[in-house]
Amino acid sequence: MRPVLLLHNRTKEASLARQPEVKLPAELFRDLERSGPVPLYYQISNRLEDAITSGQLPAGTRLENEIALSERLGLSRPTVRRAIQELVDKGLLVRRRGIGTQVVHGQVSRKVELTSLNEDLRESGRRPATTVLVHEVVPADDAVARALVVQPGSPTLHIRRLRTADGTPLAILDNHLPEAYTDLDREDLQERGLYELLRERGVVFSVAKQVIGARHCTAKEAELLDVPKTSAALTMSRTAFDNNGMAIELGEHCYRPDLYSFEIMLVSR
Repeated sequence: MRPVLLLHNRTKEASLARQPEVKLPAELFRDLERSGPVPLYYQISNRLEDAITSGQLPAGTRLENEIALSERLGLSRPTVRRAIQELVDKGLLVRRRGIGTQVVHGQVSRKVELTSLNEDLRESGRRPATTVLVHEVVPADDAVARALVVQPGSPTLHIRRLRTADGTPLAILDNHLPEAYTDLDREDLQERGLYELLRERGVVFSVAKQVIGARHCTAKEAELLDVPKTSAALTMSRTAFDNNGMAIELGEHCYRPDLYSFEIMLVSR
């Protein structure tokens, strides 16, 4: 069954489709260097990006169509189309059938640190929300038992959550926790982040083993993330340990790559 949250998004999209397009401020495109070395599409793209990231063009804004914009600027339609495509590729704009070109929040860029997605979203000024899809105590299979360093068949809490940012589906978070945490409350997980709840229980996270990858979404994942079937998914597997060396959680997460990325700093040895 499709979560109610996504049905609300569909209703919101239908409402947005009835809203008028916004004529972009003329000052955005003043003093374009039409004969300089910097391509026009790149200048337009940069100015639109600045307007979006500064809040001048807030999320949900519907832009005027490419024909109207190209005629107003005295530019070719391919130039305007390429400028807009640059921002679509960055996750700042989205093209939707029946709606047009619309501003969305940019990618969540997450540093590879031992933090939770909920914390990262709040720190970046986003509004996270969670739908708990699965909350059950199950016996650990061999893979879960190895990761959590428990006996196969031991009780574990299995939770699966859909995380949204500003109402847009962003990630599916699948976690297993050892027996000591099987009493975590479903409603608390709906309202708060997992790491926040664990820290309240006295957990001090120390280190984690993490693997980042990519694959195609399953049909169910595509439905939950509201993307076309066979879309790509960014994946992350993590086993986190506390300061006593005890395994606290095993996470298997998948993210929309158009809205999410990992940021890694490399240091030369």
